Amino acid sequence: MTLLADASTTRSGLAIDRPRALARRFGNAAGSRAYDLLVPSGYKGAPLPLVVMLHGSSQSSRDFAIGTGMDRLAEEQSFLVAYPDQPRSANLGKSWNWFRNEDQKRDEGEPSILAGLTREIMAAFNVDPARVYVAGLSSGGAAAAVMALAYPDIYAAVGIHSGLAGGSAGSMSVAFSTMRRGALLRPHQATHPLPTIVFHGDRDTTVSPVNGDQAIAQAQPDGDLNITTVDGRSDGGMAYTRTILTEPDGKWSSEQWVLHGGGHAWAGGHPSGSHTDPTGPDASREMLRFFMTHAKDDGAY
Repeated sequence: MTLLADASTTRSGLAIDRPRALARRFGNAAGSRAYDLLVPSGYKGAPLPLVVMLHGSSQSSRDFAIGTGMDRLAEEQSFLVAYPDQPRSANLGKSWNWFRNEDQKRDEGEPSILAGLTREIMAAFNVDPARVYVAGLSSGGAAAAVMALAYPDIYAAVGIHSGLAGGSAGSMSVAFSTMRRGALLRPHQATHPLPTIVFHGDRDTTVSPVNGDQAIAQAQPDGDLNITTVDGRSDGGMAYTRTILTEPDGKWSSEQWVLHGGGHAWAGGHPSGSHTDPTGPDASREMLRFFMTHAKDDGAY
């Protein structure tokens, strides 16, 4: 493995400081992926949470790290964060192949690679197995939803930003239709629903906001839920509606953030990264806040 430099180059050609990250690679029978791993400078061997971050189409792992600012939060709150990188050899647009049947199943295709690199990190570092999370933007958000369905034994919660429900398409042609109008058939319910936080702009013309509705619906368990709705406005001026869903016993909860006027971009992100909207609420910090309130029970999904 190698150590990445302290500064990365932005789209504008300027350097932006980010903590040092390890450059690693994981491979199995389905293929291999490079990934950056940020280990906080305060790591001394005590068990830490792990967040796996999946970039969107046309992005790179480093671009996504800069845009989301998750490295800074990892240093501030002491957790490990991994950024798998989708190469053009796997998808010309650098999109995760969330829409292909072979990339939506446990122990097959890209899900097996992402689960494998997650387990590799857990074996190499002292990761708290009850606090492993996955999140993503756009195609990365859809891939995160797939991982939540396929590996509820690994991940304790999932974050989906401007993404789609798992299993909402089975081919590229259907994927484009789903992105525009949502899944034709209601995506199947999760067998082991994970706590899920969804962010989606209501002016997103790349992935229709109905996909955010379907993603949060997919993650809901059977039975009655308590629902609380809060309207707010970010420091940057973006209005939003936050809906909190909880089971009566408090064992499961999820959140849906509808970003009013928001497009296809990571809310509250750094403008040096691609597909970010600095005016929105801080999606990275809110995801971390949500994640850290959810830990997996011993032996439970």
